Amino acid sequence: MTARVAIVTGGAQGIGRGIVESLAAEGHKVAIADLNLEVATKTAEEIGSGAIAVRMDVTDTESVKTAVAEVEEKLGPIEVVVNNAGWDDFMPFVKTNEDFWDKIVDINYKGHLRVIQATVPGMIERGFGRVINIGSDAGRVGSSLEAVYSGAKGGIIAFTKTLAREVATKGVTCNTVCPGPTDTPALRAFTEGSGQDADKVIAGMTRAVPMKRLGTPADVGPAVAFFASDGAGFVTGQTLSVSGGLTMA
Repeated sequence: MTARVAIVTGGAQGIGRGIVESLAAEGHKVAIADLNLEVATKTAEEIGSGAIAVRMDVTDTESVKTAVAEVEEKLGPIEVVVNNAGWDDFMPFVKTNEDFWDKIVDINYKGHLRVIQATVPGMIERGFGRVINIGSDAGRVGSSLEAVYSGAKGGIIAFTKTLAREVATKGVTCNTVCPGPTDTPALRAFTEGSGQDADKVIAGMTRAVPMKRLGTPADVGPAVAFFASDGAGFVTGQTLSVSGGLTMA
């Protein structure tokens, strides 16, 4: 395994932290890019292995550019980019409004685009790169109470395939990892705020998974680490679900 410089957006906690831990365990130098710099810094200190924290707001192009420049100054050129930062809220589509749509799309879709535009040109110039976008099984099959989020994640899956084609001869691969229902603080917060019985919602999600449990951040990290590896050099444009069998394709 060649040690690379990697950046993980939304890497301070939840699925992002699981990804950071897996990449660090493989020897990569990881930058944790997060809106919450305090939590990101604490995570970097706990993980060690040379991990650093930078503040990044994926909805702000200048914030993205500044964070990328800081990472490259401290660690070197970014070779692996993991777009994990995301946000959602559970509600029927007919109860949403345009402000909600804009927030979902700005974070979950355009946020990925901003980070890629700030990092991939350098990868092309150097002749090597790994782009791993974190999608969602909601983007593959749809998910009740997540219509706009599902659409944004479906867009990420399609975008990643097109980008993979465009950079295939440049030494850059692009793949998508789609977690299924994953037990994180964010999931708990969304279910509790949905107006439904949170325990019943979680139980329903669990019953739908053939393995009869929710995923964990530690389940998602190794899939990302594979796509970041030298061994995945001939794998591009692919979508991998980490969902306990909830999605099979």
